[in-house]
Amino acid sequence: MQSSIFNLRSSILVLAALAFSGCRQDMHDQPKYRPQRPIDQIGTINDGTSARPQVEGTVARDQLKDDVEFYTGKLRNYQAPAAGQAQAPAAQPSPGQALQQGGANTQAGQNTAPTYPGFITEFPMPITAADLDRGQERFNIYCSVCHGRLGDGSGMIVKRGFRRPPSFHDERLRNAPIGYFFDVETNGFGAMPDYASQIPPEDRWRIISYIRALQLSQRATLADVPASQRDKLNGGPQPAEQGEHKQ
Repeated sequence: MQSSIFNLRSSILVLAALAFSGCRQDMHDQPKYRPQRPIDQIGTINDGTSARPQVEGTVARDQLKDDVEFYTGKLRNYQAPAAGQAQAPAAQPSPGQALQQGGANTQAGQNTAPTYPGFITEFPMPITAADLDRGQERFNIYCSVCHGRLGDGSGMIVKRGFRRPPSFHDERLRNAPIGYFFDVETNGFGAMPDYASQIPPEDRWRIISYIRALQLSQRATLADVPASQRDKLNGGPQPAEQGEHKQ
């Protein structure tokens, strides 16, 4: 009996020794260099840095963001006024230019909304019907949970008790330039986090184009709809306005 117990213990000790012999720290303590940490030397280079500068003449791939307007929503050559220097009011687009430039319709003499100097007012990429559809899709995925499907700030998480975002239909945001929206999407604002990692730049512009379409739709009238498209409203033909004659 004692012999059996001794043999069992011996077997356990042998197995334990074999198991622990495989627990080496070579993979854990492997020789490597971590970025931004000083070192003694790398080969024949002994300047104390682990990261090497780019070779002269290196061509960037997927990282050269030289189109400032497209990647930031800000004017390339804009210079903020010095402290104490008055800022001239930004020019507002006319009603006919509003949708093309991404701005809201404003009447002369009624512009009391704050200005947003330094931001672009025209889309830096062509906006097609397909872009609007993509913008609507991305808006419903990323934005509607807070801003609501209509952009009025009545998203689902607001109904669950979270802070209500401003409505896109407020005059302040109807008059805000599109570059301002892009900057908020990219960098966040207040309680809103940034979406730079979730939404690529081109989709951010598409979302903004859809926001402009939402802003226009909530204050649109029948006169804003082309006569050839009015029969599609409410699923049936619409009566012709006074002065229009059917052929």
